[in-house]
Amino acid sequence: MAELNDPKAALRHYLQATRDDLIWKLDGVSEREARLPRTATGNNLLGVVKHCLNVEAGYFGVTFGREFPTPEDLVPSSAYETDPQADWYATEDETKDGLIDLYRRVGAFADQTIEQLPLDAPGRVPWWRPGGQDVTLQRIIVHVIYDIARHAGHADLMREQHDGAIGLRREDTNIPADLDWPAYVSRLTTLADRFA
Repeated sequence: MAELNDPKAALRHYLQATRDDLIWKLDGVSEREARLPRTATGNNLLGVVKHCLNVEAGYFGVTFGREFPTPEDLVPSSAYETDPQADWYATEDETKDGLIDLYRRVGAFADQTIEQLPLDAPGRVPWWRPGGQDVTLQRIIVHVIYDIARHAGHADLMREQHDGAIGLRREDTNIPADLDWPAYVSRLTTLADRFA
């Protein structure tokens, strides 16, 4: 891909790929299953998507003096005063399809910021510690890719726990198709037990 030789195009490509990878983890999952806590701290597939869309809206909005067109669709900063996990779960009036659509709209908004500004455009992250709040667009793109990729990894594990669906991307799982998984797990368990 020749366009990936351009730094901004490469960053946008990987940001979009990470978004897509996260969203596809909800394919075929019911509304209940998307919301169901999968970890001891309540992580759930839909909550990860809601968190990531709010992350992107903030970093590509407020940081660069821009406001998302429908801020009422986002978790307001005041919500965290009473619920520090406000962006980690879907409320009763939010739906899986609605949050996926909102994430796509946030992605388009973030892409506009990236398109309109040079990579060295200055920004300010008000929720970061004083002395570290001044950033560039390039730093924010890398930061957001890093953050969303971590959460896409969380979603990978939660989806695998749900129904065994695994893989890098919908079109290319990057996982051996014919591996005897129970035998593989048994072999790794035997190896681990040698260190007991």
